[in-house]
Amino acid sequence: MTAIEVPEVDYTEYSNRQLVLVPLAVLALAIVIIGGWYAVTGAPATLGLEFTGGVELRIADDGSGNVEERIETAFDRDPDSIRSIPADDVYVVTFRASDDDPEGLASDLEEQAAAAELETEAIDQVSASFATDTARTAVFGVGLAFLGMSVLVFALFRTFVPSVAVVASAFSDLVIPVAAMNLLGIEMTLGIVAALLMIIGYSVDSDILLNNSVLRRTGEFYESVNRAMRTGVTMTVTSMAAMIVMAIVATVFGIGLLRDIGIILAIGLCADLMNTYLLNVALLRWYKFEGVKR
Repeated sequence: MTAIEVPEVDYTEYSNRQLVLVPLAVLALAIVIIGGWYAVTGAPATLGLEFTGGVELRIADDGSGNVEERIETAFDRDPDSIRSIPADDVYVVTFRASDDDPEGLASDLEEQAAAAELETEAIDQVSASFATDTARTAVFGVGLAFLGMSVLVFALFRTFVPSVAVVASAFSDLVIPVAAMNLLGIEMTLGIVAALLMIIGYSVDSDILLNNSVLRRTGEFYESVNRAMRTGVTMTVTSMAAMIVMAIVATVFGIGLLRDIGIILAIGLCADLMNTYLLNVALLRWYKFEGVKR
């Protein structure tokens, strides 16, 4: 098995301002994208069926070659999305909930599909009220996880700047993938929420590894940083490679959720590399050489 060679970075060539410029610029751009999305849609990202409510039909692909065209004209309302899943020979047709939906929307859509000679293999309906509760629970879960992580970090290091460095990196690692979702057209689903929770874990792991190496182990500052990088970069790059492979395989087999999770995790891990070894290192260096009075 080939080992990953992590080159040593000469941080003395760059000032703290130069180090934080790129991660802060990317974070600012991500916040602008999310803010613009919220202003236009009323949500920080495009919400999936679990968070909006609606009906999802799984329509069999009969091999005629014109199933998607028939789907587009079969219903008295335009589908919000039509996704092909070649591995299962089905099309997933989604209709989001709206205020004027009739009581038996799912039955009406199933009847319209049958009238167009489309075979419905399965039908799922999520009420708008249940979707609202699910969205509220998901936001609460992510917020609680982030808060718990922040409290744990402050309790672990008990110093302001190193703790803020970890929390700031984790915050940026969350915001950047959400902005990327909007650009790539990926919906916010429960699976993506799980991926964001995983990103918090990855972020804290690499940042604590760096902080521990610099603050609690013997050795000169740059030696400690490079020591942490050899382990941290290897772990993160290995995880990124696994996520990219998963996304490619899921794309080939038409498994949209796994593809989206792989893409989001790969972007989050890439952001973690940037934030840990630019933003966090700059804050730690300022703390060690300028922020602490001797």
